[in-house]
Amino acid sequence: MIYPHSNETQTRWDHGDYKVQLDLPNNPKPMGYCDGTDADLAELASIAESEGADEMRIEKKVLKTGREIWTLHGGS
Repeated sequence: MIYPHSNETQTRWDHGDYKVQLDLPNNPKPMGYCDGTDADLAELASIAESEGADEMRIEKKVLKTGREIWTLHGGS
């Protein structure tokens, strides 16, 4: 499940409750958070498709803590 960015979800990320932070290029705030499951990937693909992106690419960065930051790139 994708959890949109809010003060509450930011705090939960800070406490290690989520495995993945979702970022968009050139945006200082995260889009949201998730656990990095196959269902999360399917939900991200569905969101990209609904917003008109023909393809979606995810750049993954693994942090020292084992958590990840995914930067989402879409193309049309």
